[in-house]
Amino acid sequence: MIVDLPDTTVSKVSKKLSKLRQEGGVVALGRVLTLVIQTDFRRIEEVVEAANASSRTHPARVIVVADEVDVPGEARLDAQIRVGGDAGASEVVILRAYGGLAQSLNGLVGGLLLPDAPIVVWWPNSCPDAPAESDLGQIATRRITDSANQADPQEYLKQLAKNYQPGDGDMAWTRLTLWRSQLASLFDRVSDKKIEMVEIIGSELSPSADLLAAWFRVKLGVPTNISRKHKGRNVLGIGGVKIHYEGGELKMMRSAQVAKIKQTGMPSASILLPRRSVVDCLVEEMRFMGPDETYAEILRGGFR
Repeated sequence: MIVDLPDTTVSKVSKKLSKLRQEGGVVALGRVLTLVIQTDFRRIEEVVEAANASSRTHPARVIVVADEVDVPGEARLDAQIRVGGDAGASEVVILRAYGGLAQSLNGLVGGLLLPDAPIVVWWPNSCPDAPAESDLGQIATRRITDSANQADPQEYLKQLAKNYQPGDGDMAWTRLTLWRSQLASLFDRVSDKKIEMVEIIGSELSPSADLLAAWFRVKLGVPTNISRKHKGRNVLGIGGVKIHYEGGELKMMRSAQVAKIKQTGMPSASILLPRRSVVDCLVEEMRFMGPDETYAEILRGGFR
């Protein structure tokens, strides 16, 4: 069910949600959190699709705020409520804020938050330099940015490190979960070797490559080098890792969804290593409401 509420107020939206619940039980009460998403008008459907898919694991009230400060005319709020089959396991409220209303996002969503439930804020596109100090970030338990979508991802990582607060998280780090798991296992193979350098092969603007290099430096205490083999933002992400040690090399190179592992003097092997989708990363970020201590350590130790 989709209900449009043009030129409305937050109070009217809240009352309509309550009415839908009373009339047919369309809006279930088993939500475990509120997911607030700040995006632009062009990407509303894209982020709603991701939120709906993640709601199968984390049922939530999803509030999408699409703001446009520079639209001429008076301040106005258009809203849309999606429930039932149009909202997955969530209930979705889309707020299109124009003019002056777009400058006070905290006030817009405040009346729609679930009581006594954690608040997760996700910026899939343009992200604040200091998430915890932003309008929406101030009310959030968890704050999710995506450095890969910023104009200068490497510089943005430095800003995140400078302004880090417990509860901050970034999709570029979450995309590394499978890589870190496999690489930790591989490192056991050469734990008795003298590591000379770890080389990371990644795209030119991939912040995940920078975070992985920082992980090696901070957690494992080994020198690193990033080989930017592909131009562009997300052409490749991370293509492989080579561990150079005295007398040999151990490498894991990904092609499509499979990674090949080769070590000097040893037979090669293949493992499944798929690229993580936005939904995969969003589900993982919402799994824990506490601070990600490892991410904080890598961010502070690798980019300050």
